[in-house]
Amino acid sequence: MKNLKRIIAMLMAATLMVAAFSACGDSQETTTAAQGDESNRAKTAEGGTFLIGGIGPLTGPAAVYGIAVQRGAQIAIDEINAAGGVNGMTLALDFQDDEHDAEKAVNAYNTIKDNGAKVLLGTVTSTPCEAVVEKTYEDGMFQLTPSGSSVNAICHENAFRICFSDPSQGTAAAQYIKENLGYTKVAVIYDNSDVYSSGIYEKFVAEAQVQGIEIVSAQAFSGADNKDFNTQLIAINNAQPEIVFLPIYYQAAALILQQSSKAGYNFKFFGCDGLDGIIGQLEGDAALAEGVMLLTPFVSDDPAENVQSFVQAYQAAYGEIPNQFAADAYDGVYTIKAALEQAQITDASADVREIGTALSEAILQITVEGVTGTMKWTEDGECAKTPKGMVISNGVYTAITQ
Repeated sequence: MKNLKRIIAMLMAATLMVAAFSACGDSQETTTAAQGDESNRAKTAEGGTFLIGGIGPLTGPAAVYGIAVQRGAQIAIDEINAAGGVNGMTLALDFQDDEHDAEKAVNAYNTIKDNGAKVLLGTVTSTPCEAVVEKTYEDGMFQLTPSGSSVNAICHENAFRICFSDPSQGTAAAQYIKENLGYTKVAVIYDNSDVYSSGIYEKFVAEAQVQGIEIVSAQAFSGADNKDFNTQLIAINNAQPEIVFLPIYYQAAALILQQSSKAGYNFKFFGCDGLDGIIGQLEGDAALAEGVMLLTPFVSDDPAENVQSFVQAYQAAYGEIPNQFAADAYDGVYTIKAALEQAQITDASADVREIGTALSEAILQITVEGVTGTMKWTEDGECAKTPKGMVISNGVYTAITQ
């Protein structure tokens, strides 16, 4: 259904696009996300300022994600502008706080739209993204979420993502635990009230059967307000798993690590991108995260030139090592740049819907060499790239080498 809607939308907008833009190229284009396009270096901003809207939590319990996305996006925008912009246009970012709340995210979207945003980099978290995608679809605005991972976060033809989806994370986690770590007895603690956690869990269970993994204990909790995990930990300890899978956010995971240590358990833990940020959450107890593993699209100690260039720029600007949310946002801005170039959009004042249709077509024709991997997009909005294993060692996220 999404693909059919996409095709219809493109056909309806085709005649409008001809007047506003040059024809989109048929050849596939590759952009390196740590370098500006040399052809843009001599260009000026005769095309105006192209405003990218951003939405995510800058305050509240999920602020670590939103702040990282805002910062990663700004690094990319500064680099692109320093290299001459995009097709004669200068990029700018209008980032609004949604406090990880769906209603506030919709209000934030109305604000960035009123301020003149032409595309949306957002939202950062899944539940707000599911609300906002309905609004961007109504308006025809191109939406690229860096980290909204639920299936319905990109349910329309104008919406794409940089991160892995919840189902793909669940599948990849089961595969990694069996194929790379060799474990076959796994316990799980998940939040059955959260679309992120429950979505990952469901696919993990399905793939575990394929991989021959026995889920010896599956323990659920409900809601971010849950503070006591002792019941779940007792049940898991009785089941004697080889590893505990945590498809949850870092706040709850930090409590689980603290309470597990206090009870004297010696579990190995494995999670997905929601665990990024757990070291800061543990504060003085950061040693509790020693050995925690997670799947991620980005590892800051990757020696690749583009990764290290981004890490150095981020450290210079903000005094800390970027997490994967910052990296997703950085790649998101470079993806928007590549799509603008592929669609040959040169006028920042062009109609939002016309831009949206053009970019929704262009993104399917490009490949972006990002700091989170080599990225291509399918018509359902998903980003195809390879996950990486990461382990916390001496308070630092490092690549798993095995």
